[in-house]
Amino acid sequence: MRRWRIDPQETGWRDTPEFEAAVADILAGRLVAVPTETVYGLAADATNPLACAAIYAAKGRPSFNPLIAHVASTGQAHRHGILDDRARRLAEAFWPGPLTMVVAKRPDSPVCDLATAGLETIALRVPAAAIMRELSSASGRPIAAPSANRSGRISGTTADAVAGDLAEHLALLIDAGPTPVGLESTIVGLAGERPTLLRPGGVSRAEIEAVLGEALAAPSLSCETAPEAPGMLTSHYAPRAGMRLNAERVEPGEALLAFGTPLPPGSEHAAAVAQLSEDADLRQAAAHLFTAMRRLDASGAERIAVMPVPETGLGEAINDRLRRAAAPRD
Repeated sequence: MRRWRIDPQETGWRDTPEFEAAVADILAGRLVAVPTETVYGLAADATNPLACAAIYAAKGRPSFNPLIAHVASTGQAHRHGILDDRARRLAEAFWPGPLTMVVAKRPDSPVCDLATAGLETIALRVPAAAIMRELSSASGRPIAAPSANRSGRISGTTADAVAGDLAEHLALLIDAGPTPVGLESTIVGLAGERPTLLRPGGVSRAEIEAVLGEALAAPSLSCETAPEAPGMLTSHYAPRAGMRLNAERVEPGEALLAFGTPLPPGSEHAAAVAQLSEDADLRQAAAHLFTAMRRLDASGAERIAVMPVPETGLGEAINDRLRRAAAPRD
């Protein structure tokens, strides 16, 4: 792990070889710890599913929570999400800053399915920290960056804390000293009729309600499925087709979600086949999971047979997502 110290009040770091190397790390799919005004972020290219899978692996996340995509400007946010009048007013008031908005994802956004956890919404933020905005701008990529800490541990607000948690997973740690806010961004859901406070954070409820002119609703806790944003639970991407897990053969009319080889008996007659990883690599499988599920669902098969995936490492999160997709539903 390389460590690069910058002064966040200066601008000279933009013209250094170290900054160019940081951009190269992002474009190559490597993980970079980046200071924001809230906490340090574990940053990677949000359009690269393998890079996003590396985030989950490094954090040891128990499930595929959606990742916040950090962009350089409100104009860039429009490239990835549909910002209605409410979102535009909040952006004008609080961006750049510690506010994340969950909005409908544009169909042509290149942000990968793994970053959005297979949902049709996207979490967007324009951070106040110039280093994160410049990395997004120079790389031409939205930057996925959850807090830079192992899942379940205290969020990293200093470079030393991040190094102690994640050094072995990082290509680079950008050290800008302690983060000024020290608390994650506030997350507001704007994909529904009522604006919803999904996670309290660096912008207060009262400030947001004053701009919107209405009260923020509480998140729904009615179904324990996959989170719509970090810190809350809501409806998940469930395929139209049924899901049969740990399948040892493919029944007539089924599609196959494969993991490794050889393929099970009956696969030669499958309605469609999507391979998560021929080499049974869990990081590859995580990267391909949501896209593969969508492709098989589009095949028209009534049911998807899923080969067994081990519960180790990222397999725990993959199986968690598969079980949720396979759960009985009305």
